[in-house]
Amino acid sequence: MSRLRATSKLRQLMEQEAVVAPGVFDGMSAKLTEQAGFNAVYASGGAISRGSGYPDLGLLSYSEICDRLGQIVDVTDLPVIADADTGYGNALNVHRTMRGYERLGLAAAHLEDQTFPKRCGHLNDKTLVPIEEMAHKIRVAREAVSDSDFTLIARTDAIAVEGFDRAIERAEAYAEAGADMLFVEAPETLEQIETGAARLPQPKLINMFLGGKTPLVPAPRLAELGFRIIIIPSDLQRAAIRAMQETLSAIAEDGDSGRLSESMASFADREVIIDTERYLAIDER
Repeated sequence: MSRLRATSKLRQLMEQEAVVAPGVFDGMSAKLTEQAGFNAVYASGGAISRGSGYPDLGLLSYSEICDRLGQIVDVTDLPVIADADTGYGNALNVHRTMRGYERLGLAAAHLEDQTFPKRCGHLNDKTLVPIEEMAHKIRVAREAVSDSDFTLIARTDAIAVEGFDRAIERAEAYAEAGADMLFVEAPETLEQIETGAARLPQPKLINMFLGGKTPLVPAPRLAELGFRIIIIPSDLQRAAIRAMQETLSAIAEDGDSGRLSESMASFADREVIIDTERYLAIDER
């Protein structure tokens, strides 16, 4: 029996419920998310960049991002929703990006209308490409992908640059250009979330993370408003940062991490998470 493609699996999930996809940035975070019972993961470009030691300012290349995405896809059976930034350049770059993302086995990806290089959607001083240029990118992306179940998501960062109404206009144009799902980034009030949902009947994605410009809204309410994917891009990484800082502090003060033993995964637990026994069994055969 053939295995259900990740693209089709994500489509089926979205028909049943709003998909909550925590942001992952490497194989370990992807495996932990799957083991926690989630149905999809979001490969956050910002988290991948920060995990490499760089800010989310478009500093990593397409090839570097693909290397990390490949690692994530390889270790989880969950559909992977990926951040494609601006497509890493113009429409020609978008074509190559989407072909490459499809080959990797990704289930979905979002393209944004910032200029290249881009910056985090919740930072200030963003700049946008003309609406016609972004619509062309969407058309090119749609043509580049051969799997009709691949979910192409169009993101606009226009609220902070051109205002809320213009962001809705951009989203409508991107839907007309061929986007399957719309992502209006960084709404600043519950009213903007609800109004945007009412004005955009298409399937929608929303970014929900603690400390951003967007107020937190319960997932059931977001589902009622027509949001089919809810991404939580940076919370896992921020939790990991704090845990590592606390462990490093203990090591610096005590010479070891013994006082944190109750809050750390054991050696045995770690090996279970990464499936060491299965790999050893393969080698023994």
